[in-house]
Amino acid sequence: MLRIPARLLVSLCLLAAGISAPALVASAVSTAPLAIAPASAMPTLVAKASPTAASTPAPTSAAPSSTTAAGSPALIGASPVPPIAAKSWLVLDVASGQILAAEAADQRVDPASLTKLLTAYLSFAAIRDGKLKLDHRPPVSEAAWKAIGSRMFIEPNKPASIEELLNGMIVQSGNDASIALAEAVAGSEAVFAQLMNREAQRLGMTASSFRNATGLPDPQHYSTAADLARLATRLIEDFPQFYAYYAKREYAYNGIRQPNRNRLLSLDPTVDGLKTGHTDAAGWCLIASAKRDQQPGGFSRRLLTVVLGAPSESARIVESQKLLNWGFQSFDAVRLFTAGKAAGTYEVWKGSSASVSGGFEREITVSVPKGQTDQVRAEIERMQPLLAPIARGQRIGTVRIKLGDRILAEQPMVALAAVDGAGFLGRQWDTIRLWWRSK
Repeated sequence: MLRIPARLLVSLCLLAAGISAPALVASAVSTAPLAIAPASAMPTLVAKASPTAASTPAPTSAAPSSTTAAGSPALIGASPVPPIAAKSWLVLDVASGQILAAEAADQRVDPASLTKLLTAYLSFAAIRDGKLKLDHRPPVSEAAWKAIGSRMFIEPNKPASIEELLNGMIVQSGNDASIALAEAVAGSEAVFAQLMNREAQRLGMTASSFRNATGLPDPQHYSTAADLARLATRLIEDFPQFYAYYAKREYAYNGIRQPNRNRLLSLDPTVDGLKTGHTDAAGWCLIASAKRDQQPGGFSRRLLTVVLGAPSESARIVESQKLLNWGFQSFDAVRLFTAGKAAGTYEVWKGSSASVSGGFEREITVSVPKGQTDQVRAEIERMQPLLAPIARGQRIGTVRIKLGDRILAEQPMVALAAVDGAGFLGRQWDTIRLWWRSK
């Protein structure tokens, strides 16, 4: 007579009855080590569990969300922000996406030549995608040749290369170069403006509207300090191979040498970008970025400032420098998790493996007011039960970095390896185990 093992018999009965494992909610303390600098003490690491949800892929190439509301004061405990002579401004930590302090950052403004950051972003994307080449020489249209405002002085009978046009737009702020690049990418500046608005929405610049590639005034051409900070951050992160253009102090074309209007490049050796802007409506504007060594800590961190509507050319330089110095002097960076490194190992049910390593696709670093690094807590909320199959990069939880009750950063935890489903017997046995544990 055929003898059926009791384990298999129970499993088959449960399967026939349609009994499946309920969502489990359990708590566990993770023991994953954290690399933290410069604090000597480790931050508290708390782990929670949440019911299993549908598979959710981790977001890709998205800038971190800011955790300080636009227009808000600095983080509690930070030294006071110095008075800033500008209509709107902000200070942002590029690695974490934290806005450290801001004033009227959601106020609609004329972006002037800061518009050219988006023109550059789309041009860089066209080069990356093989639609443009640096040595390509597009024809010079009459619109580009006769552009008003700042120029690099291109001529119809002497087309400039894409690389020369990029230098002319970025270093010399040439409107003629901007129009020529727009036409090279989209065929006309009008079509290019449509691409600008589409890309702005994709980047999350929901309070912005663009009508041209240069930043010349138009009632429907506007942005905000918060949107421009997001754009500058994405340009730095998405196109590091082109970022060196923004550090050039001067550029010569057609026998005419012009200095970069970002005079911070000469005044502060840690500043390596980005862009100036000015119209009568916009006032004097500057987006500046600097990278300085974290001491102690052994790594560098980057801050970005946006100053819009300063009263003079010198004021935009002075106010930007004040904000950079304040940000670096008032905050420490805390490096919590390294990209691709396991933050913990977590139990898997119904899988070919009993566990999977969880981690993060990007480094997690936050800025905290000086003297408060030992108060940082990392809370990991995991999906439980974690059921196979699991794809590499699949979201399996969330980490929230907190300073007191304030959330500084939130990022998805993902599986660092794939886990296939177990065989029939293995899956049914885990069904029984889950059912039993729920009793």
